[in-house]
Amino acid sequence: MTDIAEPVRTSSQPEQLFRDWVDEFARALDSRDVDAVVRLFVDDGWWRDVVVLGWDLRTFHGAAALRGVLEERLALAGLTRFRLREGAEPTLVEASADTRWIQGFVEFDTGAGRGKGVVRLVPGIDGVWRAWTVMTALYELRGHELALADRRPVQDRESGLTWAQRRQAAAAFEDEPAVVVVGAGQSGLGIAAHLGLMGVRTLVLEKNPRVGDNWRNRYESLVLHDPVWADHFPFLPFPESWPVYTPKDKLADWMEGYAQTMELDVWTGAELLDSTYDDDTGRWTVRVRRPGGTERELHPAHVVLATGTLTEPNVPELPGAERYRGTLRHSSRHPGSDGWAGRKVVVVGACNSGQDIAKDLYEHDAEVTIVQRSPIYLMSQERGIPTLFAGLYEEGGPPTEDADLINLSLPIPLALQFGGETARAIGDLDRELLDGLTARGFQLDDGVSTGGLMGRALRRGGGLVIDVGCSQLIVDGKIGLASGGVRELVETGVVLDDGTLLEADLVVLATGFANMRETARRLFGDAVADRCSPVWGLDDEGELNAIWRPSGHPGFWFTGGNLLLARIYSRYLAVQIAAALEGRGAGGGAR
Repeated sequence: MTDIAEPVRTSSQPEQLFRDWVDEFARALDSRDVDAVVRLFVDDGWWRDVVVLGWDLRTFHGAAALRGVLEERLALAGLTRFRLREGAEPTLVEASADTRWIQGFVEFDTGAGRGKGVVRLVPGIDGVWRAWTVMTALYELRGHELALADRRPVQDRESGLTWAQRRQAAAAFEDEPAVVVVGAGQSGLGIAAHLGLMGVRTLVLEKNPRVGDNWRNRYESLVLHDPVWADHFPFLPFPESWPVYTPKDKLADWMEGYAQTMELDVWTGAELLDSTYDDDTGRWTVRVRRPGGTERELHPAHVVLATGTLTEPNVPELPGAERYRGTLRHSSRHPGSDGWAGRKVVVVGACNSGQDIAKDLYEHDAEVTIVQRSPIYLMSQERGIPTLFAGLYEEGGPPTEDADLINLSLPIPLALQFGGETARAIGDLDRELLDGLTARGFQLDDGVSTGGLMGRALRRGGGLVIDVGCSQLIVDGKIGLASGGVRELVETGVVLDDGTLLEADLVVLATGFANMRETARRLFGDAVADRCSPVWGLDDEGELNAIWRPSGHPGFWFTGGNLLLARIYSRYLAVQIAAALEGRGAGGGAR
């Protein structure tokens, strides 16, 4: 074992403190001295690892957990040449009067490739700065480096084919794809772009006639709630003229152009007929029907379900639905608000989709009532978004790659703690609106103990609102508000649990969506779905279940989430898939 030198102390400047710590950490890693590594953390330290110490996303908290994984995995990972990223000076972050840390970017090598990470140091009562959080991510897999910059392709002069002919041949897939991605939304396009640049033959199947139709076909007034700086696509950011909040049809057209520009092989109008998996060969048999009725049998090693987290409508079975004389539809089937002027509408569900649809119906002169079934975390877009994304995703903020690393670097349990503090700050800014809602009977979760917006999104996948104007309409009484569950439908409308009758010509069920595993069940059957973990929600380490990581079924992966999450995690999902194609990857195979 190698002795660690004198600890880094507060008498040094932040930059030198960080450099000294990195040097000590590098020496401890190179000598495989687990005790020395652990001593460089505070007792309550965190290490979030993204496919470096093992082929998975893991979070280790506290000395015992760190020691356990390092004794098992450090030598196998081959983590070496840990160093400060060139040109990136560490910074002192003063989050509050009594909370500060030094934050810096690092790079390193492993037996599998090249890594990047972020480290945060905090001072102890003994004056020694130690690691509070360390994040390591396998940024590039050796042998599958991204074909970018000095690795970009050179014109092919040997095949005798033009570029258009080569693209046509590639998209025909006379050979077998190594990976089939189901769904050409932002998640499917993101993973296909990464795999394609890594040299992995990937085919995307999209049931709609055009790429982007998964957004085009949503209700007419839909505009993204996240800002442009958070929503860039991998390798191809939006232009500087792009609006802060993206209309859904503009996004759909961008996605179609993105697939073409990134030379992604997408079969549109493709229907997945059936599939089976052979555990002995590690191959799928996937049968697809294309436009015109032609069928094709494919045999990929991996399938990625990228149909999105909002795919499988959660439609409650409502007694009396068969006798209701009006129009009943789920929010995902609501095309728009034309034709409902002067008519009564009940929207069941008061989260994002419910409020957006209710506001649009009101603006089309419908008489609208929202039914709230449970408490909701709510913040305004005007005040909440700038606060939530401050310092990372804003005009003049850091490069997207750096912002994404910082985002990735905070262990999710810590992020939820910060989320509660941020929710308190946003709540103070939104106080007048929130008090007005409370006075009207709207049930609010203040987010302080539940992690705010992120806590609701990661734990439940819903139960939240980024308000764009509907809430004030509720406060002003322009949109009606009722509370409780729906007991039944009658000929003229909706009966709530307390017996209240809400007359309605249209009932929109903004009742959310089922777990992604149920989409896997519908498309791939019980044999596949039953081997997968439920998707989303947090495991015992504080990582998300099943998504962007091993699902429980070999060769089957889930990806989803908003544009921000899809961009960040598609890189690391692609690394896992490419490694597994070489016999490494999920299951702890040797590097």
